[in-house]
Amino acid sequence: MDLDSVSPFSSLQTLAKLLADPQEEDNDDNDLGSYSSSVSTVGPGNIGPAKQAEPTVTPNVKSGNSKDIWNSEEVPEGSEFDDIWDPREQPEYEILFKQQVGAEDIFLGMNRKDLSTACCEDMLIKIKLPDTKSSDVTLDIQDKILDLRTPKKKLLLHLPHPVDSKNGKACFISEKETLEVTLRMKREFDFINFA
Repeated sequence: MDLDSVSPFSSLQTLAKLLADPQEEDNDDNDLGSYSSSVSTVGPGNIGPAKQAEPTVTPNVKSGNSKDIWNSEEVPEGSEFDDIWDPREQPEYEILFKQQVGAEDIFLGMNRKDLSTACCEDMLIKIKLPDTKSSDVTLDIQDKILDLRTPKKKLLLHLPHPVDSKNGKACFISEKETLEVTLRMKREFDFINFA
């Protein structure tokens, strides 16, 4: 038995010859360095048929003002109010939901209302504003944004449901130093819940 046929070097050369491309067989060099480049190109990704390059998808650009950097759909709602450099702190707040119920709802259950928020008509937001006068409060309400500013506090609140921004009620309770904002919700399927 020949020891050269069993040596690790000869088995590596034999393996390299098996893995080498047929075009490279013409350059029959016994140097292992000539096979290392062909061995390094073989990997698990080379098994099976060659993969086709996936076509790249380019986004459709609307032909509006060509100098616009972004579309209005790309900007999240309320981002014009965000100011990360504003040092004012955020006040404590609480969001509650209110229902308008009568005796027939409580005792007879005639309007199919239950205790879930799906059956609530109004949203009540209680904001604690210590050491603040009612004249210092600036309140702006959009469909899904409540923006409150005072000299010491700032609150930008993304509301959980769209509201009727034109019809709402705000009341500042001086004893509790709390602003209570009541807003009528206008959700997509309210006509089903309140039919």
